[in-house]
Amino acid sequence: MAIEYRFADDRPDRLPGLAADLAARQVALIVGNTVLVVQAAKAATTTTPILFVTGSDPVRTGLVASLNRPGGNITGVTFTTIDLAAKQLGLLHELVLNSSVIAVLRDPNQPERESELRAIEEAGQAIGRRIVILTAASEREFAPAFGSISKAGVGALLVRGGPFFLSQRRQLVALAARYGVPASYVTRDYAEVGGLMSYGASQADAYRRAGIYAGRILKGAKPDDLPVDLPTKFELVINLATAKAFGLEIPPMLLARADEVIE
Repeated sequence: MAIEYRFADDRPDRLPGLAADLAARQVALIVGNTVLVVQAAKAATTTTPILFVTGSDPVRTGLVASLNRPGGNITGVTFTTIDLAAKQLGLLHELVLNSSVIAVLRDPNQPERESELRAIEEAGQAIGRRIVILTAASEREFAPAFGSISKAGVGALLVRGGPFFLSQRRQLVALAARYGVPASYVTRDYAEVGGLMSYGASQADAYRRAGIYAGRILKGAKPDDLPVDLPTKFELVINLATAKAFGLEIPPMLLARADEVIE
């Protein structure tokens, strides 16, 4: 089996051409890892099976007709981050109880922006905390965003998901340390490079399950007969070394619930 890799290098405008190239090569399966990638693949072919791995809701973003019967030539696996926003905010609040203002940093190019913002703002109201929304669509917008954090008296930061932020995770973690703001993230990748805390569905498990689906499709299964596979494994990761650098003491109850503690 040969695997053809294509990378857009954080340039969404390249996706349609890359997808069209793969379709023209008559590959047996196209695998994509974001909504924009899958949308490009759907536009390029209605016959080649398409398998997605995404943190967005595939129904709300129009990738599939329903979870049980995806429809057409597409199915996939999710590690949804949108529906976990309230839980992630609550965990951050437990860690930084004295923070009356919590900032949320998001990529405005990510899908489901409004749904996510509503969920976060409602969760903030429920715990009596003011939410400040900040955006960054490129590296040059990181510094102004973090500058706003320090001016607004923010005591904690919730960094949202997306492939761009993930590719810049070291810079985001470094900026959080530089500006002295405790931050929580959506995947363990951030905690592994020094981020304070992360909570979300396991991406490693999602890709493993996607591999199983890929094998079934290559053996003849039709995408429409494979329901969208939902996450079952969630991970709370806490970096104790980073907590110490911030002068934070992790509450024992929160520490006891951690799936992994990085020392």
